[in-house]
Amino acid sequence: MSQAGVASRRKSEEIILEGRVKVNGKVVMELGAKADLSVDHIKVDNKLLHAPKSMLYIAMHKPHSVVTTMSDPEDRKTVTDFLRGVKERVYPVGRLDYASEGLLLFTNDGEFANRIMSKRQNIIKTYVVKANGTLSDDQLDEFRAGIPLFGKKTKPAIIKPLNRADNPWYEIQLTEGRQNQIRIMFKHFGFLVEKLKRVKIGFLELATLKAGQIRHLTPAEVAKFKHLLKMETKVDEDD
Repeated sequence: MSQAGVASRRKSEEIILEGRVKVNGKVVMELGAKADLSVDHIKVDNKLLHAPKSMLYIAMHKPHSVVTTMSDPEDRKTVTDFLRGVKERVYPVGRLDYASEGLLLFTNDGEFANRIMSKRQNIIKTYVVKANGTLSDDQLDEFRAGIPLFGKKTKPAIIKPLNRADNPWYEIQLTEGRQNQIRIMFKHFGFLVEKLKRVKIGFLELATLKAGQIRHLTPAEVAKFKHLLKMETKVDEDD
């Protein structure tokens, strides 16, 4: 399913467990069940899946107040609204919460998506954050070392003050991305995050991409990611 651009592997597992997948006319709810797009008749929500003609790798500047899902029951604006004109069905690699903005990747390459999101890869994500107060030196050290979050300590992080102000900006680098992690970490110290933007994933920078804009990664960028992720570096010429 991830190879057909339906969803990430994790989301695909949820879809299977919900009984929304049929293989050759039979509902399949067993995780790990094998099927081949080239020979099997696979449907999700009664829609026939097709293998993608080419692998796509897309960067988006996700705007504020946009949901990182392909559809939303509350009828809020989703990232899908900014993917018009994309030939193949793609899905987001990871997420940014509704109130956050910045760099977000999309692909229909299941292996690529799974490796980017894998905890073992330790891909660094870089953010700039505006808070409503200043962390003390001791709090900065605690932030870097890790704080308890839902019963498990966060991994070591890098945090660097960018200015001195009542509402200062910080640069933060994480190798994990638990839901609302940065906001919860600041709340741990009694502060609120006013603005949050992801500016970098691994080596790839948001750069001049404006809110709502997308661009296809270059073959060199895809190859660099695949080398970083220890994948084969062959890239489709159409990417």
